[in-house]
Amino acid sequence: MMDEPCYEKLSAPFRKNKTYIFLLLWINKILTAVVYVAYPLALYGAYKNGIGELLRAVAVPGVFFVLLSVFRDRYDAPRPYERLNIEPIIKKDTKGHSFPSRHVFSAFMIDMVIFSLSRPVGIVYFVIAILIACIRVIGGVHFPKDVIAGAFAGIAGWYIGCSICYLIL
Repeated sequence: MMDEPCYEKLSAPFRKNKTYIFLLLWINKILTAVVYVAYPLALYGAYKNGIGELLRAVAVPGVFFVLLSVFRDRYDAPRPYERLNIEPIIKKDTKGHSFPSRHVFSAFMIDMVIFSLSRPVGIVYFVIAILIACIRVIGGVHFPKDVIAGAFAGIAGWYIGCSICYLIL
């Protein structure tokens, strides 16, 4: 678990410089938007590969998003700004529901859809998903374990869901 001095050390370069804060917030918004805009494009690519690919690209992320959300709601882990005496760089006033990170889960799950269609583009989106995870920690809205679990859930969920789809279809 990250303690206050560790978080302060990690976020200090950003907290001390308004330009860095602006860039962190701007990059957070841009990367998140890029991933979420890519998903409908990936769905179109999946559709071009056949209705089975489209169903898989919709059903697997949808089912696992619901499962992750139910788990998060029941587990209800506090966020860094609740547990530590900090003001998050990324403004958020949500209480709990920190573990696992749904932003990071979604970024990695969408990346897996993209990766299944195009490995080179999927690698680019993998890097974007890692950056989103880092920003969520530096921004003070998630602990490292939250984003690691979100990434793992996105990747593992895709492979588990696809395996089930192949058995059914």
